[in-house]
Amino acid sequence: MQYEIRVDGHLGTGWTAWFDGLAITSESDGTTLLRGSVVDQAALHGLLQQLRDVGIPLISLRQVPSDETPERN
Repeated sequence: MQYEIRVDGHLGTGWTAWFDGLAITSESDGTTLLRGSVVDQAALHGLLQQLRDVGIPLISLRQVPSDETPERN
């Protein structure tokens, strides 16, 4: 499954390994978009726990079709 996770603030590309290889895009509105495949619900919950554990505020989470291009603000 493909997911988009939007968080508050900008994360550097050095976080890619931390978030299981999700693509990291800094948006002009001051948010970061994490996008990519997540193998199952347990892995998704693990990613959300990592965000929580390091204090990164979650803005949104949505499942997207694998052929959809990321939204741009």
